[in-house]
Amino acid sequence: MNKAQFIAALAPHFNDSKKEAAHAVEIVFDTITRTMSKGEDVMINDFGKFKKVDRKARMGRNPFTGETIKIKASKKARFLPAKALKEVIAGDRKLGPAPKPEVKPAPKAAAKPAAKKAAKKAPAKKKAAKKVVKKAAKKAPAKKKVVKKAAKKKR
Repeated sequence: MNKAQFIAALAPHFNDSKKEAAHAVEIVFDTITRTMSKGEDVMINDFGKFKKVDRKARMGRNPFTGETIKIKASKKARFLPAKALKEVIAGDRKLGPAPKPEVKPAPKAAAKPAAKKAAKKAPAKKKAAKKVVKKAAKKAPAKKKVVKKAAKKKR
């Protein structure tokens, strides 16, 4: 799942607003990033822990030449999954039902004009589709004849 798919999955919980869902996702990621950059850990119960790790300088080997090289000290982000997440992934623990978005009834007055507009637009699309089908039908038999002739020549 990438970020766009994640936002699309959250949109129903934000009244089908991808904009609001995207804003919420951005806030969460930004908060985690800023907290980790300060050197603090971010612990989310039953999910895991995000933390900043200092890696020491070490000696490594260039795989192409075999030459020994020095690798500088660095800082890395690390995620440690919680026990509950590990159990769910392993299949030892089952998840409960997914939270359902709150359904707010749509105003009835707004639904009727939208239905009329959709009904007016539908015939126009059908006419355009018929034209495309007719054009394709005219071209298709010509290609079939060529294929049949080529097949006869091969025999």
